[in-house]
Amino acid sequence: MLLRLAYLTMTNTFSLIRLLPMSDRDKEIEILMLRHQLTVLQRQVDKPAFTPGDRFLLAGLLHHLPMDKLRRLHLLVRPDTILRWHRNFLKRRHAATCTPRRRGRPRTVRSIRTLVLRLARENNAWGYRRIHGELATLSIKVAASTVWEILKEHGIAPSPQRQYTTWADFMRSQADTLLACDFLETRTLTGARLYVFAAIEHATRHIRILGPTAHPTTAWVTQLARNPVTDLEDVSSGAKFLIRDRDSKFTAAFDAVLIDAGLAAIKCGIRVPRMNSITERWTQTCRRELLDRTLIWNQHHLLHALREFATFYNGHRPHRTLKQTAPLRLLPEPINVPAHIRHPEVRRRDQLGGTLHEYRHAA
Repeated sequence: MLLRLAYLTMTNTFSLIRLLPMSDRDKEIEILMLRHQLTVLQRQVDKPAFTPGDRFLLAGLLHHLPMDKLRRLHLLVRPDTILRWHRNFLKRRHAATCTPRRRGRPRTVRSIRTLVLRLARENNAWGYRRIHGELATLSIKVAASTVWEILKEHGIAPSPQRQYTTWADFMRSQADTLLACDFLETRTLTGARLYVFAAIEHATRHIRILGPTAHPTTAWVTQLARNPVTDLEDVSSGAKFLIRDRDSKFTAAFDAVLIDAGLAAIKCGIRVPRMNSITERWTQTCRRELLDRTLIWNQHHLLHALREFATFYNGHRPHRTLKQTAPLRLLPEPINVPAHIRHPEVRRRDQLGGTLHEYRHAA
């Protein structure tokens, strides 16, 4: 605003200097012409817009004109408008210097607000009264209405509208009792299509390659289902459910094998791959780290590559969900590297012709 005002002041000063050598007759003619132009513009423009600099300059110039002349001039603004601008200017200055104190109770501490939102997110069945009671057990003194206002401000619905369990929450809470299986499709160099049947444990991410085939029949799938069931019985696993899709190869005989082993089949929704997200994630990993980088010759070569990858996946590859451990390997204890050794000696072990790499400390 100040730069705009300085610019307007400078331009009007030069305009005043230009008027000094002009005669009174020339000035009167120019005034008549400008008045006519102003009349034309007033007919075209309904309500002109003024910047703060324009208002300041117009108020300063009109202040030096007598009131009787102001009434005869065809101006864009009236004297009352100039006075209103002045009152609004003083009102803003007064509001900036004399800010009234905030009334009512002080705002709740941010840490308490964060804790209230956390309790609401982690406990869908808790209403504001239950959250208020939990805060009281933590020696945090707030009103129940304050908890209700915090939840309402952040758009959190009452507890009856939040008492539902998503599929992701179910999978996390029941991970120790869940298995999942699916088919993986790939092609050989000759263009032949092969199908791989695999099963994975949700809790440990332990993958089992059950077998590849070019013609997955219902009898073949049912026979392979007995292998992971036997393995789970040997290790006394607590698995209770098996997630599978609605493929026609999963028949009643397949479900019967599961029932005999104490497993219940959970069918995925139609075109809902997220319901079997753990298996889909492993399929993506297998494609990216193995199948997209390996030329498969035949079914025997595919089985060998998948078994090597399963060994690498279960015994070495870190998993973020498992805190960077492998399904069948815990993280070793940290070693103390001497100060004079800046680069510890680490050796690489190649698998599948260099497709997979394992790094270990030199003995």
